Amino acid sequence: MTAAATSPTTDALLVRLHRLAPGDAGRAATRAQVIDEYPPMSVWVARRFGGRGEPMADLTQVAAIGLINAVDRFDPARGVAFSSYAIPTMVGEIKRYFRDAGWTAHVPRHLQELAPRRSAAVDHLTQALHRSPTTREVAPRLGVSPDQVFDSRRSAHAYRPWSLEQPVHGTRDMRLIDLLSEADSALEAVDRRETLRRALASLPARERRVVGLRFVGEMSRAQIAARVGVSQMQVSRLLTRSLIRLRAVMEVDEVAASGAGHVVDASCPGDR
Repeated sequence: MTAAATSPTTDALLVRLHRLAPGDAGRAATRAQVIDEYPPMSVWVARRFGGRGEPMADLTQVAAIGLINAVDRFDPARGVAFSSYAIPTMVGEIKRYFRDAGWTAHVPRHLQELAPRRSAAVDHLTQALHRSPTTREVAPRLGVSPDQVFDSRRSAHAYRPWSLEQPVHGTRDMRLIDLLSEADSALEAVDRRETLRRALASLPARERRVVGLRFVGEMSRAQIAARVGVSQMQVSRLLTRSLIRLRAVMEVDEVAASGAGHVVDASCPGDR
């Protein structure tokens, strides 16, 4: 299957859309008509990224978001075919989706973006110095502080976590899983469920619903977006904001109950 080509009719619609002012009454209808011409293109782009662990429905939705962005930003006056502009836009949107979804724990965006730059700098300096560079040697090349380089290196474990079956260095038969205790957390779980119930009750109704659909209904972001009537990006923002609020409420509750600064891990599991 190949990407959809732009038809003369669609070309005319794109030109008309570009000429319409943002507040024009006919702009929304024209925009929707143009977008309806291209579902095969977003499916085609999404299939190029199939088999990488993400549901095809989610990838198609992300490609569709890229398509909408391309329609909104395309300028026919530049003389470039719409498909030549739209396909890279959709591919970029999917790549950002993989970058965000691939981390098993929450890592700040600036550290995610620093990781590939750090790897390239380390490779370059290793060849130039004929040895592994130090953190203080890498930092100036990236224009960041040594602490940021250190944080970037540590955060890399969140993208590819260690296996519990990995052997423990210096032992013959011991694995990482053998170092884990098996303490009974049933009693603690009772308190945490009650704390979580109160924390959820403090959320606005829409955020509470999104959290329920994600973690109780086990729905994907695309499914939640369709159910609630918002975009997938809005779903991600709502989830992030809700989890931050839940964590804050639960920390305050537990500190008040125990008198100790016990931190509750409310990080979002892999969003699929």
